[in-house]
Amino acid sequence: MSKKKEIDDRFKKFGTVSYTSLTKVNDFIDYLEEGKVMGTRCVDCGMVFFPPRADCYKCFSSNIEWFEVSGKGRLEAYSKLKYAPVGFEDDLPYFIAVLDYGDYKVFGRIASNVPDEEIKLGLEMKTVANKLPSGQLNYVFKKA
Repeated sequence: MSKKKEIDDRFKKFGTVSYTSLTKVNDFIDYLEEGKVMGTRCVDCGMVFFPPRADCYKCFSSNIEWFEVSGKGRLEAYSKLKYAPVGFEDDLPYFIAVLDYGDYKVFGRIASNVPDEEIKLGLEMKTVANKLPSGQLNYVFKKA
């Protein structure tokens, strides 16, 4: 008698539009549900990854540990989107951005409640877990 392999599809809960439902870092979703935004770090060589990775491309190790994206990051780059890919049209306009945390950078969206005139390079922001009205999960940047 053979066992049916159970599919771990937690990642389908991520984002406004989920482009993949299977990944080796599905624990990312459990952490979002707990209100934590997590990245991964290679235990063998110290490489830091966000979004999280299960395998290190530098030393080819799979000896990975989770770390919480916490504290303040500095707004390094941003863009206001007036046109969007399929599935994001209702969100327009919105800002995408990169926060620099020193050892790593995080790409994401600026929360819609941050006024346009306050968005400036160098602004201190934090990355926070977010639940969408649809029940989907993501993370956004808010003022620190």
